[in-house]
Amino acid sequence: MKSFFLFASLALFGFFAQAQVNKAPAYPLITHDPYFSVWSFTDQLNQSVTRHWTGSDQSLVGLLEVDGKTYQFLGALQYPSTGIVSHAENNQPIEVQYTETKPAEDWMTSHFNDTYWNKGKLPFGKGWDNKWNTPWNTKNIWVRRAFDLQDIDIDQLILQLRHDDDVEVYLNGYPVYSCENCHTKQLKDYPLSDIIKSKLKKGKNILAIHCMNPVGNSWLDAGFAKQTRSTQSNLAIQNSVQITATQTSYLFTCGPVKLQVNFLSPLLASNLDLLSRPVSYINFGIQSTDNKTHKTKITFGMSSDIAKNEKEQMVQVSTGKKGNVRYLKTGLNQQKVLNKVGDDVRIDWGYAYLATNQATQQLKTLSQSQLMCLADGKKPSSESGSTDYLVASWDVNATKSNQNSSIMLAYDDLYSIQYFQKNLQAWWKKNFASMDDLLVKAAQEYPSILSQCKNFDKQLYQEALQAGGKEYAELCVAAYRQSLAAHKLVRGEKNEVLFPQKENFSNGSIWTVDVTYPSAPLSLMYNTKLLRGMVEPLIYYSESGQWKKPFPAHDIGTYPLANGQTYPEDMPVEEAGNMILLTAAICKEENSTQIAKAHWPTLTRWVDFLVKDGLDPANQLCTDDFAGHLDRNANLSIKAIVGIGSYAQMARQMGLKSTADSMQSIAKKYALKWMEMADEGDHYALTFNKNNTWSQKYNLVWDKLLGLNLFPRYVYEKEMAYYLKKQNTYGLPLDSRKTYTKSDWIMWTATLSDKPAEFKALVHPIYQFMLESPSRVPLSDWHETTNGKQVGFQARSVVGGYFIKMLEQRWAKRKKR
Repeated sequence: MKSFFLFASLALFGFFAQAQVNKAPAYPLITHDPYFSVWSFTDQLNQSVTRHWTGSDQSLVGLLEVDGKTYQFLGALQYPSTGIVSHAENNQPIEVQYTETKPAEDWMTSHFNDTYWNKGKLPFGKGWDNKWNTPWNTKNIWVRRAFDLQDIDIDQLILQLRHDDDVEVYLNGYPVYSCENCHTKQLKDYPLSDIIKSKLKKGKNILAIHCMNPVGNSWLDAGFAKQTRSTQSNLAIQNSVQITATQTSYLFTCGPVKLQVNFLSPLLASNLDLLSRPVSYINFGIQSTDNKTHKTKITFGMSSDIAKNEKEQMVQVSTGKKGNVRYLKTGLNQQKVLNKVGDDVRIDWGYAYLATNQATQQLKTLSQSQLMCLADGKKPSSESGSTDYLVASWDVNATKSNQNSSIMLAYDDLYSIQYFQKNLQAWWKKNFASMDDLLVKAAQEYPSILSQCKNFDKQLYQEALQAGGKEYAELCVAAYRQSLAAHKLVRGEKNEVLFPQKENFSNGSIWTVDVTYPSAPLSLMYNTKLLRGMVEPLIYYSESGQWKKPFPAHDIGTYPLANGQTYPEDMPVEEAGNMILLTAAICKEENSTQIAKAHWPTLTRWVDFLVKDGLDPANQLCTDDFAGHLDRNANLSIKAIVGIGSYAQMARQMGLKSTADSMQSIAKKYALKWMEMADEGDHYALTFNKNNTWSQKYNLVWDKLLGLNLFPRYVYEKEMAYYLKKQNTYGLPLDSRKTYTKSDWIMWTATLSDKPAEFKALVHPIYQFMLESPSRVPLSDWHETTNGKQVGFQARSVVGGYFIKMLEQRWAKRKKR
């Protein structure tokens, strides 16, 4: 295996020569699917605990001992917290005062008189697990909880909170925490600043909470805990970080030694077999900086939390060996496959693996306290039987030439989704009988895989650079892994490709049409089989007779159960337009009408609906459902018109001349009518009611890309000139109602322009958002343009929409040939 490590060594040290992205709101480490997805939420890799994209701890820890001194380079280790003001979830019900009528402005202060409020017991709720003590069925609730605290000598104060939906929390009248457009399905810890801690008083205190729940289930529970802070005195110095499409690599100084750590998740969209493999590589390169030889030891730990939904769940750890690969694996004692649905949840079935094919690496389990002893340079206690961390450790002599070693992290979910009552497995299982076999193959093929990924990373960056410039290229790099890892590549019963996405931190839907729509440019660029795997299951849902409406469904369920729509409301024009446009885009990229021919009656039913109801849409939701219902939506009307035009284009390609002529005529007539109804002089309105409104007309981009020519160029130009006057620091607002935006739609809007300067002018604020957003989460596509804060959503697949400019360039080059 010597050549394997030599190759890895050369590849790693060449990595920093192709610098691409060095700053992001969060950094992808392990990215495969909505469940196997671990990120660093801070710029320094050793500044915080690594987390699942939802924000829950999934700790990876890295230590390097150099000549007896230990440096921590990966993750953070924390002492366990202890409750001081108990929450109700695992304790006796807690009595509080509450009201569902808006109180006076000083309702959160200590001196406020709440004696006339209702008495109730935490937790409050409706639905979910029905374990609440007091029903809460209104949109708002205000809660005051008095508690007595005699010992306020606290190192780290922690708020423990579970809420659904928006919340604002106060301690003795001082704001502690707030969150809009969000909820947590389980109790979470939020470390509080020393300023907030100083607001605690010896004796009586007041915890005050306002929670808002405009729709769906509700829940509210809260308390406080304390924690001893970890000193982390020996942190490695992080010199740099670089992100490419498939890799994230760090460079550290640990005394007289340089350490490189490279995380590789080989998501090559053009290679389905490789894309599906849930195996990431972590590579370590060590080199002396003073021409002396130093004794070093690497210790890497992976928390068993990676196989849990909740920390309290119990796991077991076992060992295994296949060929020259040895591994530890962990999973719940009681396996309930596909048992959890929803948004803010993690997998708790299947098994996580820590594997190696290097004989010198020792595999063992350690408790958190034992790892903390190692981090502090102390000999850990001899306790045994811990399942906290799976650990690999090995000795390396650091010399002036690089010494390289590697481990693999993997996850076998057993079954990935339920598709119309049938449990289906991941695509990789068609090639491998077990994870053991996959790990052996993954280790053997590492040199080839690393080479392929390096070439792809370079190619993607160069193509994006040519299409839209440096800032655009960096945004595409940041979006690539995130978009693909919000999906799961699944094998259908007939060996068909299924590629469902999870609607991350939105509502947890699976196969959402209006999430597929903005995500599509990435798969159109790199593999239309993936887009087919998003589109055709939705068509099948209609063709099976299970969905009987004249327009497509919004979704096929709640991840990972795809048994039929669960979203409570339809988006008729939105989804009908989306499905027709996506089909037309597949036809164009494949230069074939095969998919259209296979589903022509269904597409015809949907286009007939658009002809009838699309030009002047009735009051309904569109993909921007967070903005609420809208009557006579001008941008939604464009989608219907362009959808009709794209149907006509497919009909003409299929030789259906009379159908094509008829639909083309309707689309052109509608476009002219639209221009009259939406005209506001120097721009076009948000709705046909006008009233001095405006909106991004991002749906126009398909008129341009598909070459439909339904709208004159001056429509694009007039809108673009107006947009350039409306930008804020962090982007062009979605429309005139609010100052927030959707970054994927800005990319589509910018692509309407043929002038590079205008495109870059709209892209630059999104780039600034990526660099400066105070919201440290995997790239949010919904943010505030005035301050760069996340409004909602994170880690979603829709950032695949950033690739639309690259797609335009590809199709434009083909047209010139």
